[in-house]
Amino acid sequence: MDNKHFHIKNMVCSHCAEVLQEKLTDAGFDVQKIELGELYLSEAVTEKDYERLVSIIRNNGFDIIDDENSRIVEQIKQLIIRQVRSEEPLEKNLSDYLSENIHKDYQHLSRLFSGVEGKSIERYFILQKVERAKELIVYDEKTLGQIALELDYSSQQHFSRQFKKETGLSPSHFKEIKENKRNSIDRL
Repeated sequence: MDNKHFHIKNMVCSHCAEVLQEKLTDAGFDVQKIELGELYLSEAVTEKDYERLVSIIRNNGFDIIDDENSRIVEQIKQLIIRQVRSEEPLEKNLSDYLSENIHKDYQHLSRLFSGVEGKSIERYFILQKVERAKELIVYDEKTLGQIALELDYSSQQHFSRQFKKETGLSPSHFKEIKENKRNSIDRL
């Protein structure tokens, strides 16, 4: 195991990385770099320091991933989250995007993800898009058509159908009520 580089589970936004960096720095760890799903320390940690590191990470709602399959699943999640939060449309289909970025066959990735998460990659992608749509609707800065376009739906109608299927509400009805209807993305 590399005692300077760690894969972190449940780190889903830049704020997560900032919080964890602050906590680790306060505890005396020399954080070289921290980004979604990964932590790099300047120096290797001893066994005793590793236990402290794990404790701090877990106390802040994260976890260290120490097996290859879990790392791959977390990588898939991070790539999907980044893509959904990007304002740039996906230039290729999701399976090609994941395969090219992880350097593994999509069928392997799909079986692995489903086995670990209990849902397909496509289902996870849809859930992420719906949560991002909820966020954008609550911000009330974009029209539903703009949100559909940003989330790379083929039409506003397709977006509305999928949103209603997942939430039980149409996007316009959700926009009217907006009260606490969002889920934390690490709970999807």
